[in-house]
Amino acid sequence: MAKLGNPQETIQILQKHDFHFQKKFGQNFLIDPHVLDKIVEAAEVGKEDFVLEIGPGIGTMTQYLCERARQVLAVEIDSNLIPILEETLSGYDNVEILHGDILKQDIQGIADGYNGGNPIKVVANLPYYITTPIIMGLFESHVPLANITVMVQKEVADRMKAEPGTKEYGALSLAVQYYARPYLAANVPPNCFIPRPGVGSAVIRLDCLKKTPVEVQDEGLMFRLIRASFNQRRKTLQNGLANSGELNFSKEEIGRAIEKIGLPAAIRGERLGLKEFAALADELVKGKDGKKDE
Repeated sequence: MAKLGNPQETIQILQKHDFHFQKKFGQNFLIDPHVLDKIVEAAEVGKEDFVLEIGPGIGTMTQYLCERARQVLAVEIDSNLIPILEETLSGYDNVEILHGDILKQDIQGIADGYNGGNPIKVVANLPYYITTPIIMGLFESHVPLANITVMVQKEVADRMKAEPGTKEYGALSLAVQYYARPYLAANVPPNCFIPRPGVGSAVIRLDCLKKTPVEVQDEGLMFRLIRASFNQRRKTLQNGLANSGELNFSKEEIGRAIEKIGLPAAIRGERLGLKEFAALADELVKGKDGKKDE
């Protein structure tokens, strides 16, 4: 089978199989060998590695991964792409194709079955609408992960690595940085894809942390506070949290907790880092416990 990664080969195989792009899957296939090399290098794939690839498309990136990795499991949601993948990957004996939705797979079972429970590497080219659910699903499953290297919309990559106080900074920045260290590997212009997307993309590698950067008593509460503070980012932190339907603290309780952890009363959520959100969550838990004791 010919090596994919250039426009001619890609168009040829799509025409041969009479493949039609489906908007609902956000399909954009890479046609630039330099970018493909950059992704594999960014993911630091070596001969001992098992790679879980999400959204292999026609198998372009999969071919590059198969040449570097010990084994690749490619999970594809679009049934129309399965016969194409079977053809384009027929020359490799270290790949398995799985037809299904990655959000419904047992990732722990995959890590155990294919990699003896050791940390796995994930590579993906993700459409914008599904980026966050897939990445957060991987993190929150607490499956052993070495790194996740993803092609995403440029704006999403900027949000993942944003610092407090910047306009890109938000709930996604904090969620990603709680689990991983983001590293921007490459910017990718629209002309590197078929069909051309309307926006620029970026390759970002998320190096998964062995230990979270902060300790918090109630992780769920901390993330509810984060979401609530950015849902109404123009409001002060106190007002944003008091107005949230996800939280059941009074405006006074929130004000007291903000004061207790040494923050100014009129501060906005976008000024807080993980450390401050963790401290605020712990203080609110302590305040509730204190009330119970009274």
